[in-house]
Amino acid sequence: MSTEYGAGHRRGGRASPALAFGVRVLVVAASLWVATVLVDGIELGASSTSSRIGTLLVVALIFGVVNAVVKPLIKVVGCPLYVLTLGLIGLVVNALLFWLVGGLASAVDLPFVVDGFWPGFWGAIIVAIVSFVLHMIIPDRIDAR
Repeated sequence: MSTEYGAGHRRGGRASPALAFGVRVLVVAASLWVATVLVDGIELGASSTSSRIGTLLVVALIFGVVNAVVKPLIKVVGCPLYVLTLGLIGLVVNALLFWLVGGLASAVDLPFVVDGFWPGFWGAIIVAIVSFVLHMIIPDRIDAR
């Protein structure tokens, strides 16, 4: 029996890695947008809708790289602090990484600004919650993590 699979799908009903990556970037971009709406001190300065979307997508990519490269290094080096604070230092680390993403975005002339630790703190929490909710809504066959 032959089964046809659409573009972006492979056997087993799971999405291709490229589609899953694209979904993750879109989820983070949407989460970043929600953070810009809800948190004073996180600004998306692009003027047109298309430039806002483009900025959010590039910032989402930067966010992913920072979380994939820097965050594991911090966790390894700061392991005793994670144990000592029962993981609460993770909130501080996430805030600082979010603030770093804002700084990196500004460094490459993207109109995305995080104005300090507290906007980074609340932005990181909002991105985590919104991403979690969106990943719960998106079917597992598309959102292969």
